Amino acid sequence: MDEQRVTDVSWQGAVIATAREAGAAIMEVYSKEIEVRGKADSSPVTEADERAEAIITRALGRLTPEVPVVAEEAVAAGAAPQVGEWFWLVDPLDGTKEFISRNGEFTVNIALVRRGQPVFGVVLAPALDRLFVGVVGHGAFVEEGGTRRPIRCRAVPPSGLVVVASRSHGDAEALDRFLGGRQVAATINAGSSLKLCLVAAGEADLYPRLGRTMEWDIAAGHAVLAAAGGRILAVSGEPLTYGKPGFDNPHFAAEGLVS
Repeated sequence: MDEQRVTDVSWQGAVIATAREAGAAIMEVYSKEIEVRGKADSSPVTEADERAEAIITRALGRLTPEVPVVAEEAVAAGAAPQVGEWFWLVDPLDGTKEFISRNGEFTVNIALVRRGQPVFGVVLAPALDRLFVGVVGHGAFVEEGGTRRPIRCRAVPPSGLVVVASRSHGDAEALDRFLGGRQVAATINAGSSLKLCLVAAGEADLYPRLGRTMEWDIAAGHAVLAAAGGRILAVSGEPLTYGKPGFDNPHFAAEGLVS
C-alpha cells in the first residue's frame, strides 16, 4: 500500500462511491419488510448487512488487493484475516437495531488502518443523506443536501458540554459517574458511528462509550474525528489501537480538541 494514495482524491472517490453503492443496497432492503436473523452472539443481522458487506469487500479487493479486509459479518462467520501494517476495517451496517426500528440512524463504515491507527474513514448515513469523510492530517468534510463542507471539532461553549450517548446501548448511571460533575448543557442520543461524527462536526463535544464495541464499529468514525481535530482515549487514558486479538475495544471516550 502506497501512503500517498490515501490523499489522492480520485482514490478517495472510489471508496466513497463504494460506500454509496452499499448504502443504496441497504436502502433497497430498508424499503421493504425486513427479515431479522440472530448471529452466534445473539446480535441481529439482515440481508442488508450481507449485501452491503459483499459490495464493499469486493470493491476493496479490486482497489487494494494487497490489503486485508476485516469485515464484521465475515469475522462472525469465522473468516478473520491476519492483519499487517495496513488493513481495512468494515462495518457494512452499523446500527442494525436502528435499521430494524427504522429511525434512520445507521451507517456504512469503511476505515483504512495503518500501524494500528485509522488514517482514512468514510461514514455514510444513507437514510439521512449524510456522508462524513476524514483523512488524518488532511482534514474532514461532510456531504449533505448535495453540498460538501469542511468540518472541525469545536471549543466547548461556556454553557457546557453537549454529550452524545448511545440510543440502543446506553447506561445512564455509568454515564453520570463518568461525567463526575462536569458542566453539561445537553445530552443527546444517537445511533451507530454517527455519535463520533457529531463530535467531529462540532455538533457535540463528548461521547463516552462505557460498554462493549468492536473495532469495525468505530474505526471509520475515529478517522473522521481525528481528521477533524478530536481524539479517542480508553478510559484508562491510553490511545485506542486497532488490530487487537478478537477486535474488541475497551471502554473509551471520544472528545473534540481544538488547538
